[in-house]
Amino acid sequence: MPPATTRSKAESKVSRPVRVAEAIKGWVVEEGLRAGDRLPGEAELIEQFSMSKGTIREAMRILEAQGLVKTRTGPGGGSFVHEVSRNRAKALLGNYFYFKHLTIDDIYQLRIALEPELAASLAGRLSEETLQMLEANIAEYDNPAESVEEERAQHVASLRFHALLAEQSDNPLLGFLIDFMVNLLSDLTVYRRLYSPPNAELWAEGRAHQKRLIAALRAGNADAARATMADHMQAARTLMRHQEARMLRRFIPE
Repeated sequence: MPPATTRSKAESKVSRPVRVAEAIKGWVVEEGLRAGDRLPGEAELIEQFSMSKGTIREAMRILEAQGLVKTRTGPGGGSFVHEVSRNRAKALLGNYFYFKHLTIDDIYQLRIALEPELAASLAGRLSEETLQMLEANIAEYDNPAESVEEERAQHVASLRFHALLAEQSDNPLLGFLIDFMVNLLSDLTVYRRLYSPPNAELWAEGRAHQKRLIAALRAGNADAARATMADHMQAARTLMRHQEARMLRRFIPE
């Protein structure tokens, strides 16, 4: 891991610990290290980077905060490469969007582009066990909600259907992006109370589309799966827009 001696003006504005942390990440990739592999000790890092002990320690703290390094103490301890879990990655990325004031349209613009292609790619490839798991998820909202709290639970469950689909993708980036958007939409729905008042049309449309989608997936019909998911996303966007507008009207004086 040779230290970076030539730096651009942009790089010079980045703190030393951050630069060292980025260099360590680059080295891990170059060396092909995997989760659980041991990283060089502190003394070796100090020598290779010609940095102070404080800088090296801060760089390691940065990597640990990012979830990329795990430090263990005691016999056999040290710093090890750590794989970031999907949930942690979603949480960290979600922090970036926390103050971005996302709207329903912001999220559905991407869902409409990506989810139909995911559905098409999964047609005929899902096991009967997975298809039955999706059907069991739909069974959680077989009947219209009878209270606001039940509507909230059903809405979150209907979004989980899409997260379950995303987990089946062979494309880790596509699967993660869809899962992340579903997570954002679920959080947005809950803290903006977009499930209140209950919307029977949204329940009926969503449930019907998901049932047709499972039929297309089971039959291996990629075109039907794509078209059904596209219709589902368009209908959901329209109805969620209405929910968002109703929510805003509750807080705007006449």
